[in-house]
Amino acid sequence: MRVVGLPRAFYHASRLRVVEPSPGAQERLRYLSCWQALKDQGLSSTRASQVLGLPRSTLYRWQRRLKLKGPKGLEEGSRRPHRCRQPTWGVDLPQGVLELRERYPRWGKDRLVVLLRREGWQVSVSTVGRILAHLKARGVLQEPVYHPVSASRRRLRRPYGCRKPKDYLPTIPGDLVQVDTLDLRPLPGVVLKQFTAQDVVSRWDVLEVRRRATAATAAQFLATLNSRLPFPLRAIQSLP
Repeated sequence: MRVVGLPRAFYHASRLRVVEPSPGAQERLRYLSCWQALKDQGLSSTRASQVLGLPRSTLYRWQRRLKLKGPKGLEEGSRRPHRCRQPTWGVDLPQGVLELRERYPRWGKDRLVVLLRREGWQVSVSTVGRILAHLKARGVLQEPVYHPVSASRRRLRRPYGCRKPKDYLPTIPGDLVQVDTLDLRPLPGVVLKQFTAQDVVSRWDVLEVRRRATAATAAQFLATLNSRLPFPLRAIQSLP
């Protein structure tokens, strides 16, 4: 039996992976086919591009890429510019920016440029910003840890008070006593504070007049309230 082998190029080609065009390349190919079909029907290239809603220059560019590279030329390429801007600063300026930024870690380019100009550097704000970005990309400049501070002061939770639950229903005397203050003006220029407590079930009232409404006088009134009630006090509600 005679064994005949195939050429080496056949085995090399069999290992090649067939890459399907991307959806974007297939869409561009469909646009080119429709554009050519419209031109075959007698429309000009300008009118055909207007019907498709695409600029004529874009269709010509796709057509040129298709002729040069085939369907692979219709793939989305890199948008990186051919010529990138090169740094215009030397070695000493980035070092000076780094030293100032390490000395003032919270300062940005607008403040650092003032100090640099005082030291004799003729530099713009945008250049200092690009140098800072360059130093961060290299890992030379480490940003300080940011600790946000809220403008609104957080209210501390009071362990002795809480909001009355909506389903709380007083049924017996002492389940809920409402406390409020009232201004008394018996004479011109004289202002007194009246503390009033009322049980919502029995309507038992406790009143006391003080010269001022402070934390100390409020504590004294609560002690008086607890001693003058004929039933145990279970909950107090302060009225606004």
